[in-house]
Amino acid sequence: MIHSGIYYKPGSLKAQFCRNGCQSMVEFCRQYQIPHEVCGKIIVATQEKELPLLENLYQRGLQNGIPVARITAEEVRTIEPHVSCLAGVRVFSTGIVNYQQVGAKYAELMALQGADLRLNTKVMHIRDTADGQVIETNQGSFAARFLINCAGLYSDRVAQLGGANSPAKIVPFRGEYYELVPEKRYLVNTLIYPVPNPAFPFWGYISPK
Repeated sequence: MIHSGIYYKPGSLKAQFCRNGCQSMVEFCRQYQIPHEVCGKIIVATQEKELPLLENLYQRGLQNGIPVARITAEEVRTIEPHVSCLAGVRVFSTGIVNYQQVGAKYAELMALQGADLRLNTKVMHIRDTADGQVIETNQGSFAARFLINCAGLYSDRVAQLGGANSPAKIVPFRGEYYELVPEKRYLVNTLIYPVPNPAFPFWGYISPK
């Protein structure tokens, strides 16, 4: 997914970085001819109680500087004939890309600039030295003048290995993905999202790809 940033609090770094990252990812894919599609998405309300939440998302999109539009149930059906809903919000900047290809290009570009990529290497401990840090792993130790933690779902644990005492904790949720068989792919034309449940810190979607 190339996310638009519509869900994040206006003015927050998350909103800013996601919006800018959406734009720069598309530019990166164009520059290096990586297949991608800015197909947009539709967030749909299927119950009356979801309509105020849908309106909140629309307003949040406007505040975050994201191209969005309110659309009626009839307008939704002109895009997605098989969707039944009460109303929708169209988000034009959302896209899809094969991130494996993006990651491979990142690795190639970093290698050209002298980076040493180590795969299957688990961080066991991080200790400070007079010159920076030493990262102890299952594949040996590595010295660095500074360390950037980009460990994704494990970034809080890696921070703790380095002695950070942050109250922040990542709580991962397992997602479910389904693929339509080829003869049924006409049922979905774009990305279709439900209105997020405010009781949970995640959202689901239906993707045509």
